[in-house]
Amino acid sequence: MASQQPALSILVREPDGFTVWPGPPYPPGSSPPQKLPKTACSATTFSSDGSRLLVTVASTSATVYDCSSLSVIRSFDLPGLTAAALSPTGSYLQTFEKSSSPQVKNVTVWHVDTATALYQHNQKNLSKATWPMVQFSADESVACRMQTNEMQFFDTKDFTKGIVHKVRFPGIDAMQLASDPGSHVAGFVPEAKGVPASVQIFSCDKDAQNQVVARRSFFRCSTVQFHWNKGSTGLLIVSQADVDKTNQSYYGETKLHYLTTDRAFEGIVPLKKEGPVHDVRWSSSGSEFAVVYGFMPAKATIFNKKCNPLHELGEGPYNTIRWNPKGQFIVIAGFGNLPGDMAFWDYAEKKLVGKTKAEWSVISEWSPDGRHFMTATTAPRLQIDNGIKIFDHNGSLQFKKMFENKLYQADWKPEAPERFDDIADLTTSLSNIKIEDTKKQGQGSKSAQTSSKAPVTIGAKPAGAYRPPQSKHTAALQDKLFGGLAPTGPEMSKTALRNKKRREKQKEKKAGEGSSADDS
Repeated sequence: MASQQPALSILVREPDGFTVWPGPPYPPGSSPPQKLPKTACSATTFSSDGSRLLVTVASTSATVYDCSSLSVIRSFDLPGLTAAALSPTGSYLQTFEKSSSPQVKNVTVWHVDTATALYQHNQKNLSKATWPMVQFSADESVACRMQTNEMQFFDTKDFTKGIVHKVRFPGIDAMQLASDPGSHVAGFVPEAKGVPASVQIFSCDKDAQNQVVARRSFFRCSTVQFHWNKGSTGLLIVSQADVDKTNQSYYGETKLHYLTTDRAFEGIVPLKKEGPVHDVRWSSSGSEFAVVYGFMPAKATIFNKKCNPLHELGEGPYNTIRWNPKGQFIVIAGFGNLPGDMAFWDYAEKKLVGKTKAEWSVISEWSPDGRHFMTATTAPRLQIDNGIKIFDHNGSLQFKKMFENKLYQADWKPEAPERFDDIADLTTSLSNIKIEDTKKQGQGSKSAQTSSKAPVTIGAKPAGAYRPPQSKHTAALQDKLFGGLAPTGPEMSKTALRNKKRREKQKEKKAGEGSSADDS
Protein backbone atom coordinates (compact mmCIF):
# COMPACT_ATOMS: atom_id res chain seq x y z
CA MET A 1 0.00 0.00 0.00
CA ALA A 2 1.40 3.42 -1.01
CA SER A 3 2.32 5.77 1.82
CA GLN A 4 0.08 8.75 2.40
CA GLN A 5 1.22 11.92 0.68
CA PRO A 6 1.84 15.01 2.83
CA ALA A 7 -0.67 17.84 2.68
CA LEU A 8 0.32 21.06 0.95
CA SER A 9 0.36 24.31 2.91
CA ILE A 10 0.81 27.98 2.01
CA LEU A 11 2.09 30.67 4.37
CA VAL A 12 0.49 34.08 3.84
CA ARG A 13 1.76 37.23 5.61
CA GLU A 14 -0.16 40.52 5.69
CA PRO A 15 0.37 43.77 7.66
CA ASP A 16 -1.55 42.43 10.67
CA GLY A 17 0.27 39.09 10.79
CA PHE A 18 0.65 35.69 9.15
CA THR A 19 -1.49 32.60 8.79
CA VAL A 20 -1.25 29.20 7.07
CA TRP A 21 -3.64 27.92 4.41
CA PRO A 22 -4.12 24.32 3.36
CA GLY A 23 -3.03 23.69 -0.21
CA PRO A 24 -5.30 23.64 -3.30
CA PRO A 25 -7.79 22.79 -4.65
CA TYR A 26 -10.28 25.21 -3.08
CA PRO A 27 -14.08 25.31 -3.52
CA PRO A 28 -15.07 27.86 -6.22
CA GLY A 29 -15.83 31.32 -4.89
CA SER A 30 -14.56 30.65 -1.36
CA SER A 31 -11.51 31.80 0.58
CA PRO A 32 -9.07 29.15 1.85
CA PRO A 33 -9.57 28.21 5.52
CA GLN A 34 -6.93 29.18 8.06
CA LYS A 35 -4.99 26.38 9.77
CA LEU A 36 -3.56 28.87 12.26
CA PRO A 37 -5.12 32.06 13.67
CA LYS A 38 -3.49 35.20 12.32
CA THR A 39 -0.38 35.99 14.40
CA ALA A 40 1.50 39.31 14.50
CA CYS A 41 5.08 39.19 13.20
CA SER A 42 7.78 41.04 11.28
CA ALA A 43 9.12 38.14 9.20
CA THR A 44 8.59 34.40 8.71
CA THR A 45 10.61 31.64 7.05
CA PHE A 46 10.48 27.85 6.83
CA SER A 47 13.41 25.55 7.42
CA SER A 48 14.62 23.98 4.16
CA ASP A 49 13.00 20.63 4.92
CA GLY A 50 9.69 22.24 5.99
CA SER A 51 9.72 20.69 9.46
CA ARG A 52 9.89 24.00 11.35
CA LEU A 53 8.80 27.62 10.96
CA LEU A 54 10.64 30.68 12.27
CA VAL A 55 8.55 33.72 13.23
CA THR A 56 10.28 36.92 14.30
CA VAL A 57 9.18 40.23 15.76
CA ALA A 58 11.75 42.96 15.16
CA SER A 59 13.78 43.95 18.23
CA THR A 60 11.64 41.67 20.36
CA SER A 61 11.64 37.90 19.85
CA ALA A 62 12.14 34.83 17.65
CA THR A 63 9.71 31.91 17.88
CA VAL A 64 10.12 28.45 16.33
CA TYR A 65 6.99 26.43 15.42
CA ASP A 66 6.56 22.73 14.67
CA CYS A 67 5.00 22.68 11.18
CA SER A 68 3.18 19.38 11.66
CA SER A 69 1.15 20.65 14.65
CA LEU A 70 1.73 24.42 14.27
CA SER A 71 2.59 24.53 17.97
CA VAL A 72 5.39 26.57 19.53
CA ILE A 73 8.61 24.65 20.18
CA ARG A 74 10.67 27.45 21.64
CA SER A 75 10.53 31.23 21.97
CA PHE A 76 13.62 33.45 22.39
CA ASP A 77 13.37 36.94 23.92
CA LEU A 78 15.93 39.06 22.06
CA PRO A 79 15.45 42.83 22.62
CA GLY A 80 18.02 43.85 19.98
CA LEU A 81 17.07 41.29 17.31
CA THR A 82 17.83 42.43 13.76
CA ALA A 83 17.92 39.16 11.76
CA ALA A 84 17.38 35.43 12.35
CA ALA A 85 17.72 32.23 10.31
CA LEU A 86 17.00 28.52 10.80
CA SER A 87 19.36 25.73 9.80
CA PRO A 88 18.10 23.36 7.04
CA THR A 89 16.43 20.88 9.42
CA GLY A 90 15.57 23.47 12.08
CA SER A 91 17.94 22.16 14.73
CA TYR A 92 19.81 25.46 15.04
CA LEU A 93 18.75 29.10 15.18
CA GLN A 94 21.14 31.86 14.20
CA THR A 95 20.48 35.42 15.41
CA PHE A 96 22.04 38.83 14.82
CA GLU A 97 21.54 41.57 17.40
CA LYS A 98 22.58 45.20 17.47
CA SER A 99 26.03 45.62 18.94
CA SER A 100 26.98 48.52 21.19
CA SER A 101 30.71 47.67 21.24
CA PRO A 102 33.21 45.24 19.62
CA GLN A 103 33.39 43.34 22.89
CA VAL A 104 29.71 42.33 22.65
CA LYS A 105 29.19 39.02 20.84
CA ASN A 106 26.09 39.80 18.82
CA VAL A 107 25.89 36.73 16.53
CA THR A 108 24.66 33.61 18.30
CA VAL A 109 24.03 30.00 17.20
CA TRP A 110 21.30 28.48 19.41
CA HIS A 111 20.21 24.90 19.84
CA VAL A 112 16.45 25.20 19.33
CA ASP A 113 15.24 22.32 21.49
CA THR A 114 17.28 23.29 24.54
CA ALA A 115 17.53 27.09 23.94
CA THR A 116 21.28 26.81 24.60
CA ALA A 117 23.73 29.30 23.08
CA LEU A 118 26.28 27.03 21.36
CA TYR A 119 28.55 29.60 19.75
CA GLN A 120 28.89 33.41 19.73
CA HIS A 121 31.05 35.99 17.96
CA ASN A 122 31.04 39.68 17.12
CA GLN A 123 30.06 40.90 13.67
CA LYS A 124 30.12 44.63 12.94
CA ASN A 125 27.97 44.78 9.81
CA LEU A 126 25.04 42.82 8.43
CA SER A 127 24.36 42.48 4.68
CA LYS A 128 22.10 40.31 2.56
CA ALA A 129 25.15 38.83 0.81
CA THR A 130 26.75 37.59 4.04
CA TRP A 131 23.65 36.49 5.99
CA PRO A 132 23.34 33.95 7.47
CA MET A 133 26.90 34.13 8.77
CA VAL A 134 27.15 30.38 9.38
CA GLN A 135 26.22 28.16 6.42
CA PHE A 136 25.02 24.56 6.88
CA SER A 137 24.83 21.59 4.55
CA ALA A 138 21.38 20.05 3.98
CA ASP A 139 21.94 17.34 6.62
CA GLU A 140 23.70 19.81 8.97
CA SER A 141 26.83 17.65 9.06
CA VAL A 142 28.99 20.55 7.79
CA ALA A 143 28.98 24.17 8.97
CA CYS A 144 31.30 27.01 8.04
CA ARG A 145 31.57 30.79 7.89
CA MET A 146 33.59 33.43 6.02
CA GLN A 147 36.04 35.66 7.83
CA THR A 148 38.79 38.00 6.64
CA ASN A 149 41.08 36.07 4.25
CA GLU A 150 39.81 32.66 5.32
CA MET A 151 36.95 30.17 5.58
CA GLN A 152 36.37 28.66 9.02
CA PHE A 153 34.75 25.29 9.82
CA PHE A 154 32.86 24.05 12.89
CA ASP A 155 32.21 20.66 14.44
CA THR A 156 28.41 20.53 14.23
CA LYS A 157 28.28 17.84 16.90
CA ASP A 158 29.97 20.20 19.35
CA PHE A 159 29.85 23.91 18.54
CA THR A 160 31.52 24.68 21.87
CA LYS A 161 34.83 23.65 20.28
CA GLY A 162 34.65 26.81 18.19
CA ILE A 163 36.66 26.88 14.95
CA VAL A 164 38.15 23.41 14.37
CA HIS A 165 39.97 24.10 11.07
CA LYS A 166 40.46 26.85 8.47
CA VAL A 167 41.09 27.35 4.74
CA ARG A 168 43.33 30.30 3.93
CA PHE A 169 41.88 32.35 1.03
CA PRO A 170 43.33 35.90 0.80
CA GLY A 171 40.90 38.55 -0.42
CA ILE A 172 37.77 36.37 -0.12
CA ASP A 173 34.59 38.41 -0.50
CA ALA A 174 31.85 35.76 -0.82
CA MET A 175 31.45 32.02 -0.32
CA GLN A 176 28.86 29.30 -0.81
CA LEU A 177 28.80 25.86 0.79
CA ALA A 178 27.46 23.04 -1.36
CA SER A 179 24.29 21.78 0.30
CA ASP A 180 23.48 18.26 -0.87
CA PRO A 181 25.95 16.87 0.09
CA GLY A 182 28.17 19.39 1.87
CA SER A 183 31.32 18.05 0.22
CA HIS A 184 32.72 21.28 -1.29
CA VAL A 185 32.79 25.02 -0.72
CA ALA A 186 33.35 27.82 -3.26
CA GLY A 187 34.95 31.20 -2.59
CA PHE A 188 35.16 34.41 -4.64
CA VAL A 189 37.81 37.12 -4.82
CA PRO A 190 36.79 40.27 -6.76
CA GLU A 191 38.88 41.98 -9.42
CA ALA A 192 41.41 44.50 -8.03
CA LYS A 193 44.35 46.52 -9.38
CA GLY A 194 44.55 44.69 -12.69
CA VAL A 195 44.35 41.24 -11.09
CA PRO A 196 41.37 39.24 -12.45
CA ALA A 197 38.56 38.05 -10.24
CA SER A 198 38.61 34.36 -9.36
CA VAL A 199 36.43 31.58 -8.02
CA GLN A 200 38.02 28.59 -6.32
CA ILE A 201 36.46 25.35 -5.09
CA PHE A 202 37.84 23.52 -2.05
CA SER A 203 36.99 20.18 -0.53
CA CYS A 204 35.33 20.17 2.90
CA ASP A 205 37.38 17.11 3.84
CA LYS A 206 39.72 18.21 6.62
CA ASP A 207 42.67 16.33 5.15
CA ALA A 208 42.32 17.95 1.70
CA GLN A 209 40.96 21.40 2.51
CA ASN A 210 43.97 23.43 1.39
CA GLN A 211 44.00 21.86 -2.09
CA VAL A 212 42.13 23.73 -4.85
CA VAL A 213 39.70 21.37 -6.58
CA ALA A 214 38.76 23.75 -9.42
CA ARG A 215 39.55 27.35 -10.36
CA ARG A 216 38.21 29.99 -12.77
CA SER A 217 39.54 33.54 -13.34
CA PHE A 218 37.84 36.33 -15.29
CA PHE A 219 37.94 40.11 -15.76
CA ARG A 220 35.07 42.63 -15.56
CA CYS A 221 33.49 41.18 -12.43
CA SER A 222 32.56 42.78 -9.11
CA THR A 223 30.00 40.32 -7.66
CA VAL A 224 28.91 36.72 -8.27
CA GLN A 225 25.97 34.41 -7.67
CA PHE A 226 26.66 30.73 -6.92
CA HIS A 227 24.37 27.85 -7.97
CA TRP A 228 25.40 24.36 -6.79
CA ASN A 229 23.65 21.31 -8.27
CA LYS A 230 22.26 18.35 -6.37
CA GLY A 231 25.19 16.04 -5.81
CA SER A 232 27.61 18.98 -5.43
CA THR A 233 29.46 18.06 -8.62
CA GLY A 234 28.77 21.21 -10.65
CA LEU A 235 28.80 24.94 -9.87
CA LEU A 236 27.25 27.66 -12.04
CA ILE A 237 28.63 31.16 -11.48
CA VAL A 238 26.83 34.29 -12.67
CA SER A 239 29.45 37.04 -12.73
CA GLN A 240 28.21 40.63 -12.61
CA ALA A 241 30.01 43.83 -13.59
CA ASP A 242 28.48 47.13 -12.55
CA VAL A 243 29.39 48.78 -15.87
CA ASP A 244 28.99 47.33 -19.35
CA LYS A 245 32.01 48.64 -21.27
CA THR A 246 30.29 47.78 -24.57
CA ASN A 247 27.47 50.22 -23.66
CA GLN A 248 24.85 47.64 -24.62
CA SER A 249 23.17 47.36 -21.22
CA TYR A 250 22.26 49.96 -18.60
CA TYR A 251 22.34 47.27 -15.88
CA GLY A 252 25.96 46.24 -16.38
CA GLU A 253 27.39 43.04 -17.83
CA THR A 254 26.75 39.44 -16.80
CA LYS A 255 28.41 36.17 -17.82
CA LEU A 256 27.69 32.54 -16.96
CA HIS A 257 30.61 30.31 -15.98
CA TYR A 258 30.62 26.61 -15.13
CA LEU A 259 32.98 24.55 -12.97
CA THR A 260 32.91 20.84 -12.13
CA THR A 261 34.60 19.27 -9.14
CA ASP A 262 36.21 16.62 -11.36
CA ARG A 263 37.63 19.38 -13.63
CA ALA A 264 35.83 17.96 -16.65
CA PHE A 265 34.68 21.50 -17.50
CA GLU A 266 36.13 24.85 -16.47
CA GLY A 267 34.94 27.72 -18.61
CA ILE A 268 32.13 29.92 -19.86
CA VAL A 269 28.75 28.47 -20.83
CA PRO A 270 28.30 28.73 -24.63
CA LEU A 271 25.23 30.95 -24.95
CA LYS A 272 23.94 31.60 -28.48
CA LYS A 273 22.75 35.16 -27.96
CA GLU A 274 24.39 38.31 -26.67
CA GLY A 275 23.01 40.04 -23.61
CA PRO A 276 22.51 39.56 -19.86
CA VAL A 277 21.94 36.29 -18.01
CA HIS A 278 18.45 36.76 -16.56
CA ASP A 279 18.00 33.53 -14.61
CA VAL A 280 19.51 30.06 -14.22
CA ARG A 281 18.15 26.95 -12.47
CA TRP A 282 19.31 23.36 -11.96
CA SER A 283 16.93 20.45 -12.42
CA SER A 284 15.99 18.39 -9.37
CA SER A 285 18.34 15.61 -10.49
CA GLY A 286 21.31 17.97 -10.86
CA SER A 287 22.09 16.62 -14.33
CA GLU A 288 20.66 19.54 -16.40
CA PHE A 289 20.34 23.28 -16.01
CA ALA A 290 18.18 25.86 -17.76
CA VAL A 291 19.19 29.42 -18.63
CA VAL A 292 17.23 32.51 -19.75
CA TYR A 293 19.58 34.96 -21.43
CA GLY A 294 20.08 37.61 -24.08
CA PHE A 295 18.59 40.95 -25.05
CA MET A 296 14.81 40.97 -25.49
CA PRO A 297 13.27 38.83 -26.79
CA ALA A 298 15.30 36.60 -24.48
CA LYS A 299 16.26 33.01 -25.28
CA ALA A 300 15.85 29.93 -23.06
CA THR A 301 18.08 26.86 -23.38
CA ILE A 302 18.58 23.63 -21.43
CA PHE A 303 22.12 22.22 -21.04
CA ASN A 304 23.40 18.93 -19.66
CA LYS A 305 26.08 18.74 -16.98
CA LYS A 306 28.73 18.56 -19.71
CA CYS A 307 27.55 22.00 -20.82
CA ASN A 308 26.12 20.75 -24.12
CA PRO A 309 22.76 22.26 -25.24
CA LEU A 310 19.91 19.73 -25.08
CA HIS A 311 16.75 21.67 -25.94
CA GLU A 312 15.64 25.15 -26.95
CA LEU A 313 12.57 26.65 -25.27
CA GLY A 314 12.22 29.47 -27.79
CA GLU A 315 12.35 33.23 -27.44
CA GLY A 316 10.05 35.74 -25.80
CA PRO A 317 9.67 38.45 -23.14
CA TYR A 318 11.19 36.26 -20.42
CA ASN A 319 13.53 36.82 -17.46
CA THR A 320 12.48 33.99 -15.10
CA ILE A 321 12.70 30.22 -15.24
CA ARG A 322 11.27 27.72 -12.74
CA TRP A 323 11.86 23.96 -12.90
CA ASN A 324 9.30 21.95 -10.98
CA PRO A 325 10.56 19.67 -8.16
CA LYS A 326 9.81 16.52 -10.17
CA GLY A 327 11.86 17.78 -13.11
CA GLN A 328 9.05 17.18 -15.60
CA PHE A 329 7.66 20.68 -16.17
CA ILE A 330 9.31 24.06 -16.72
CA VAL A 331 7.89 27.57 -16.63
CA ILE A 332 9.60 30.44 -18.43
CA ALA A 333 8.10 33.82 -17.60
CA GLY A 334 8.62 37.57 -17.80
CA PHE A 335 8.03 39.28 -14.46
CA GLY A 336 9.14 42.59 -12.95
CA ASN A 337 9.06 45.24 -15.67
CA LEU A 338 7.89 42.69 -18.28
CA PRO A 339 4.21 42.02 -19.13
CA GLY A 340 3.93 38.72 -17.20
CA ASP A 341 3.82 36.15 -20.04
CA MET A 342 4.26 32.53 -18.92
CA ALA A 343 4.98 29.47 -21.06
CA PHE A 344 4.53 25.99 -19.54
CA TRP A 345 6.71 23.24 -21.00
CA ASP A 346 6.54 19.48 -20.57
CA TYR A 347 10.25 18.73 -20.57
CA ALA A 348 9.74 14.96 -20.65
CA GLU A 349 7.74 15.26 -23.89
CA LYS A 350 9.70 18.31 -25.16
CA LYS A 351 6.52 20.24 -25.95
CA LEU A 352 4.74 23.45 -25.00
CA VAL A 353 1.58 22.64 -23.02
CA GLY A 354 0.17 26.09 -22.25
CA LYS A 355 0.58 29.86 -22.26
CA THR A 356 -0.96 32.45 -19.96
CA LYS A 357 -0.21 35.70 -18.12
CA ALA A 358 0.35 36.81 -14.52
CA GLU A 359 0.89 40.55 -14.63
CA TRP A 360 2.84 42.39 -11.91
CA SER A 361 4.10 39.17 -10.29
CA VAL A 362 6.90 39.64 -7.77
CA ILE A 363 7.42 36.05 -6.57
CA SER A 364 6.73 32.71 -8.23
CA GLU A 365 7.36 29.07 -7.32
CA TRP A 366 6.18 25.49 -7.93
CA SER A 367 4.43 23.55 -5.20
CA PRO A 368 6.47 20.70 -3.64
CA ASP A 369 4.39 18.09 -5.50
CA GLY A 370 5.10 19.83 -8.83
CA ARG A 371 1.42 20.12 -9.80
CA HIS A 372 0.71 23.77 -8.99
CA PHE A 373 2.50 27.00 -9.83
CA MET A 374 1.91 30.05 -7.62
CA THR A 375 2.58 33.69 -8.46
CA ALA A 376 2.07 36.61 -6.09
CA THR A 377 2.12 40.38 -6.26
CA THR A 378 3.57 41.59 -2.98
CA ALA A 379 4.58 44.75 -1.12
CA PRO A 380 6.80 46.67 -0.78
CA ARG A 381 7.74 46.03 -4.42
CA LEU A 382 4.18 46.88 -5.50
CA GLN A 383 1.80 48.69 -3.18
CA ILE A 384 -1.45 48.02 -5.12
CA ASP A 385 -3.16 45.04 -6.75
CA ASN A 386 -1.56 42.63 -4.28
CA GLY A 387 -2.79 39.09 -4.73
CA ILE A 388 -2.11 35.39 -5.27
CA LYS A 389 -2.70 33.23 -8.35
CA ILE A 390 -2.32 29.46 -8.52
CA PHE A 391 -2.05 27.67 -11.87
CA ASP A 392 -2.17 24.02 -12.86
CA HIS A 393 0.97 22.40 -14.29
CA ASN A 394 -0.34 23.11 -17.80
CA GLY A 395 -1.00 26.82 -17.16
CA SER A 396 -4.74 26.81 -16.45
CA LEU A 397 -5.76 29.19 -13.63
CA GLN A 398 -7.06 27.32 -10.56
CA PHE A 399 -7.31 30.03 -7.92
CA LYS A 400 -7.08 33.79 -7.57
CA LYS A 401 -7.36 35.98 -4.49
CA MET A 402 -6.83 39.74 -4.25
CA PHE A 403 -5.97 41.49 -0.97
CA GLU A 404 -7.52 44.81 0.01
CA ASN A 405 -4.55 45.49 2.27
CA LYS A 406 -0.95 44.74 1.38
CA LEU A 407 0.40 41.23 0.93
CA TYR A 408 3.98 40.82 2.12
CA GLN A 409 4.68 37.13 1.61
CA ALA A 410 3.27 33.93 0.08
CA ASP A 411 5.33 30.72 0.34
CA TRP A 412 4.74 26.99 -0.09
CA LYS A 413 5.74 24.89 2.91
CA PRO A 414 8.73 22.83 1.70
CA GLU A 415 8.33 19.07 1.38
CA ALA A 416 10.54 16.36 -0.11
CA PRO A 417 9.36 15.87 -3.75
CA GLU A 418 9.89 12.11 -3.58
CA ARG A 419 7.07 11.87 -1.04
CA PHE A 420 4.57 12.73 -3.79
CA ASP A 421 3.32 10.65 -6.72
CA ASP A 422 4.37 11.57 -10.23
CA ILE A 423 2.09 13.84 -12.23
CA ALA A 424 1.74 11.10 -14.86
CA ASP A 425 -0.12 8.96 -12.31
CA LEU A 426 -2.58 11.79 -11.63
CA THR A 427 -3.01 12.47 -15.36
CA THR A 428 -3.73 8.79 -16.05
CA SER A 429 -6.37 8.65 -13.33
CA LEU A 430 -8.04 11.82 -14.64
CA SER A 431 -8.00 10.42 -18.18
CA ASN A 432 -9.77 7.28 -17.00
CA ILE A 433 -12.47 9.41 -15.36
CA LYS A 434 -12.97 11.42 -18.56
CA ILE A 435 -13.21 8.26 -20.67
CA GLU A 436 -15.86 6.82 -18.37
CA ASP A 437 -17.83 10.08 -18.48
CA THR A 438 -17.63 10.09 -22.29
CA LYS A 439 -18.99 6.55 -22.46
CA LYS A 440 -21.91 7.49 -20.22
CA GLN A 441 -22.69 10.53 -22.36
CA GLY A 442 -22.49 8.36 -25.50
CA GLN A 443 -25.36 6.21 -24.22
CA GLY A 444 -27.87 9.03 -24.81
CA SER A 445 -30.73 9.25 -27.32
CA LYS A 446 -30.33 8.05 -30.91
CA SER A 447 -31.04 11.52 -32.22
CA ALA A 448 -28.13 12.87 -30.19
CA GLN A 449 -25.88 10.10 -31.53
CA THR A 450 -27.03 10.78 -35.07
CA SER A 451 -26.39 14.49 -34.76
CA SER A 452 -22.92 13.83 -33.36
CA LYS A 453 -22.07 11.76 -36.44
CA ALA A 454 -23.32 14.40 -38.87
CA PRO A 455 -20.57 15.78 -41.10
CA VAL A 456 -19.25 19.20 -40.18
CA THR A 457 -18.74 21.71 -42.97
CA ILE A 458 -15.55 23.69 -42.53
CA GLY A 459 -15.56 26.97 -44.38
CA ALA A 460 -12.54 28.23 -46.24
CA LYS A 461 -10.21 30.47 -44.27
CA PRO A 462 -11.06 34.08 -45.11
CA ALA A 463 -8.35 36.06 -46.79
CA GLY A 464 -6.64 38.50 -44.45
CA ALA A 465 -6.03 42.18 -45.03
CA TYR A 466 -3.13 43.19 -47.26
CA ARG A 467 0.19 43.48 -45.44
CA PRO A 468 3.23 45.11 -47.05
CA PRO A 469 6.37 42.91 -47.23
CA GLN A 470 8.20 44.86 -44.54
CA SER A 471 5.44 44.13 -41.99
CA LYS A 472 6.22 40.39 -41.91
CA HIS A 473 9.36 40.91 -39.82
CA THR A 474 7.49 43.29 -37.52
CA ALA A 475 4.71 40.75 -36.94
CA ALA A 476 7.23 38.00 -36.12
CA LEU A 477 9.05 40.30 -33.70
CA GLN A 478 5.79 41.28 -31.97
CA ASP A 479 4.93 37.60 -31.58
CA LYS A 480 8.26 37.02 -29.80
CA LEU A 481 8.01 40.11 -27.62
CA PHE A 482 4.43 39.46 -26.56
CA GLY A 483 4.78 35.68 -26.23
CA GLY A 484 2.22 34.96 -28.94
CA LEU A 485 -0.35 37.10 -27.13
CA ALA A 486 0.09 40.29 -29.15
CA PRO A 487 -3.12 42.25 -29.73
CA THR A 488 -4.74 41.90 -33.11
CA GLY A 489 -5.25 44.82 -35.46
CA PRO A 490 -8.32 47.11 -35.29
CA GLU A 491 -11.55 46.37 -37.14
CA MET A 492 -12.33 48.01 -40.50
CA SER A 493 -13.59 51.58 -40.35
CA LYS A 494 -17.09 52.58 -41.58
CA THR A 495 -15.63 54.23 -44.69
CA ALA A 496 -13.69 51.08 -45.56
CA LEU A 497 -16.83 48.98 -45.10
CA ARG A 498 -18.84 51.31 -47.41
CA ASN A 499 -16.12 51.16 -50.08
CA LYS A 500 -16.02 47.37 -49.81
CA LYS A 501 -19.81 47.10 -50.27
CA ARG A 502 -19.72 49.51 -53.24
CA ARG A 503 -17.03 47.43 -54.96
CA GLU A 504 -19.04 44.25 -54.39
CA LYS A 505 -22.17 45.84 -55.92
CA GLN A 506 -20.19 46.99 -58.97
CA LYS A 507 -18.86 43.46 -59.45
CA GLU A 508 -22.40 42.06 -59.23
CA LYS A 509 -23.67 44.68 -61.73
CA LYS A 510 -20.92 43.88 -64.23
CA ALA A 511 -21.57 40.16 -63.86
CA GLY A 512 -25.31 40.74 -64.49
CA GLU A 513 -24.62 42.83 -67.65
CA GLY A 514 -22.26 40.17 -68.96
CA SER A 515 -24.83 37.40 -68.52
CA SER A 516 -27.62 39.44 -70.28
CA ALA A 517 -25.30 40.10 -73.29
CA ASP A 518 -24.62 36.38 -73.61
CA ASP A 519 -28.36 35.63 -73.60
CA SER A 520 -29.01 38.08 -76.45
